[in-house]
This record gives sequence, C-alpha cells and structure tokens, in this order.
Amino acid sequence: PQGIGSPSVYHAVIVIFLEFFAWGLLTAPTLVVLHETFPKHTFLMNGLIQGVKGLLSFLSAPLIGALSDVWGRKSFLLLTVFFTCAPIPLMKISPWWYFAVISVSGVFAVTFSVVFAYVADITQEHERSMAYGLVSATFAASLVTSPAIGAYLGRAYGDSLVVVLATAIALLDICFILVAVPESLPEKMRPASWGAPISWEQADPFASLKKVGQDSIVLLICITVFLSYLPEAGQYSSFFLYLRQIMGFSSESVAAFIAVLGILSIIAQTIVLSLLMRSIGNKNTILLGLGFQILQLAWYGFGSEPWMMWAAGAVAAMSSITFPAVSALVSRTADADQQGVVQGMITGIRGLCNGLGPALYGFIFYIFHVELNELPMPESPSGGGVAAQYHLQQNSIIPGPPFLFGACSVLLALLVALFIPEHTNLNVRSSNWKKHCGSHGHPHSPQAPGEAKEPLLQDTNV
Repeated sequence: PQGIGSPSVYHAVIVIFLEFFAWGLLTAPTLVVLHETFPKHTFLMNGLIQGVKGLLSFLSAPLIGALSDVWGRKSFLLLTVFFTCAPIPLMKISPWWYFAVISVSGVFAVTFSVVFAYVADITQEHERSMAYGLVSATFAASLVTSPAIGAYLGRAYGDSLVVVLATAIALLDICFILVAVPESLPEKMRPASWGAPISWEQADPFASLKKVGQDSIVLLICITVFLSYLPEAGQYSSFFLYLRQIMGFSSESVAAFIAVLGILSIIAQTIVLSLLMRSIGNKNTILLGLGFQILQLAWYGFGSEPWMMWAAGAVAAMSSITFPAVSALVSRTADADQQGVVQGMITGIRGLCNGLGPALYGFIFYIFHVELNELPMPESPSGGGVAAQYHLQQNSIIPGPPFLFGACSVLLALLVALFIPEHTNLNVRSSNWKKHCGSHGHPHSPQAPGEAKEPLLQDTNV
C-alpha cells in the first residue's frame, strides 16, 4: 500500500518525532538504571555501550543507504524504527539485556539517513535546507516535553508505566509507517530488475571514506563533520548523566534543561537557519554554528555552577544549525538517485563519531577520576548539592575535561571549514557526482564534457 496522500516532509517529520519522543520519555529512568547496573565506572561503561552502538551504525549506514536507493525508503524506515526501538521494553525486563540490545541495535540506528534521503526525494534543491532544518527541529521538539513527562510519570506512578508508554508510542510509529507513509522514491528511479546485485564496494563502510580524498570539497566537508560531531556525540551520550550525578541536578532539572534546549533549538533550526542561509550563505552558516559550538563546549568545560550549565545550554541551541546546513551543502553534490548513498556516507561518519565520541569521553572522565560515588542527590530544582560540591573538590580548575577537549576539536573543524568554497563553486563541481550509473543513468544528470576526474560515488550503480 502506498500510504495516505502523496509523499511529504510531514510524513518524515512524524516518524522522527514519534521515535525520539519514545526515547525521550526514558531519559530519567535510563540514568537511574545505568547507575544501578554499573555503580562503578559508570561514565566508562556508558561510553562503551554507546560506542559499540555508534560503531555498528557506522558499519551499516552505507549498505542501508544504498539499499534504500534500490528498494525504496518506506521499507527501510520501517526496519530502522523497529530495531532502534526494540530495546525499550527490555528496560524493566532485564537491564543487562536492555543495554546489550541497545549496543546491537546500532546496526539499524540510521533512521536519520533514510529520512534525509526521503526528504531529498520530494524537495527541490532550494527547499532542501529548510526541510532538513525542519526535520532536525522536530528531533529537538520531540525532546522538549518527553523527558519532563517521563520524569513526572516515573515519580508519580513508577518507571514501569513510563516504559509501557514509550513502548506504545514506538508501536504507534511503526503502525504509522505501515499505514500512512507513502513511498517517496519514484519507480523510474529504481532498477529494472529487483534482483540486481549490490556490490561489496557499496556495503563497505570504509569505501566512501577511501574515495573522499578524490574530491577536495567533499574531503573538507567530511573532515569538518568528523571533527565537529566527535565531541557532540560524546557530549550527547554523557551530558545528562553528568548533570544528574556530578553537577547535582535533580531529575526535574534535567528534564527542564532538555525542554529549554529543545525550544531554543527549534527556533534556531527553523527561523534562524532560514534567515542565515538567505543572508550569509551556506558556508558562513556552518562557520557560525561551529563558532557557537566552541563557545558552548568551553563553557561546559570550565563551568562549575548550575547556572553556567544553563547559560551554555542557550549557546548550544545556536550550534545546532551546523548539521542541517552541512546536509544541505552535501545534497547539492549528489544526483537524485544517489541521495541515500550520500546521506548514508555523512551518517556513516556521524556513526563513526557516535562510536568514538562516547568511548573517548568515558575514557577522559576515567583518566581524570570523575567517578560516581554513592552520594545523596539533591531534590531542589536548582541543583548544586553534595555531588557538585564533591566534584568541585576533585577538579576545581577544569570541572569537565572532555568538554574542553571537544572545544579544541571543533576549533580544528572551524579552521578546516574556512577552506570550503562557496556554494556557487560547489554547483560547478557537482558535475563530478553526476556521471551516469551504468544502465540506470538518468538523462537529467549528464556528465560535463571533458570531465576526466573520477566521481566520488561512481560505483553506486545497482
């Protein structure tokens, strides 16, 4: 069945919203279960769990992206959402199995890759940056209220109800994809034979990275993504645990923090991003986002009081414009039938960061002896209780060492991004990507005459 209506960005937005709303409900319960399951070296174990998940995502992203270019987006939306949400009911059944399945679910945890390809199928180039911003803003919107709702329900009725509700929302998302989401990839874009083989070259997650150096612009973009997303991935995996156990935030404070960041991120990724893209251009928008990220991470690193975390969080919302701007820039260099592979490549780099970042942050926390002891947690919304006082006695100069490391990494990304040409040059060089793909080439994507350079994704014929 084709679904309800014609394919639209709103179908993709609802899929993303429901998936991450379900996971947002589990924010507070997950922090508690994580600390109870791994009372010693909690940050290190958290980093390893998220690291394995991220590395598996990196290994699988190119294959799923390439398959979605052949068999359509809908089936792979269903597959990725199902397996990403599979660990949810295990939280109360068996915490050990819960964390084990979270690690393994990384194989299919590439929903954003398929969603961005879905959006690219149905939007014009000039609309794409706004559409990507809307999808990213929806991710932030799903986290505005869900952690607070989860924390409230957990305190009033117990965490079991929260897990049941999250499972129900995940099932609703799966049913929505089955019933309502139409296929976005036109039949004419697909190969004539459904049995067409896909080469190992396409399934190799390192294949696209090996060929990145053949196009200098793509190389600069990929290095920028890697250096900027590495600290972001590590921060995302451990920051709420850091607020809860080290800075002394209560569960309600953590939920409120996520809500405020979500609201600000929605504004940044819709209104602000659109204005910036029109006024200062794609490249300068990326540079501005990286600048905000450096300021945010440095503030987190040196911040020793709860109010500093709140102030830095406001800056973090502005740094969220970077990835939608990068996605829009990359999508301009890909042919219509290769959007899944291109977004899969970027998602693969982010997946590699999702593996390295959390493990790196956990290791740095471990090196600097930032450990969780059995300390009473404050109940006041402002935080700043015993845990924070103990933490400040241990690290008075740099309270958050990994965040300072992250600021240095993003500074390098900013220096690399300075050499990315303006988008007008990208449009000229995009012909490198538009070499026809075997018998499935498209008449609207001719190769420029005299083009001798091998294109980045030339082997994606299927």
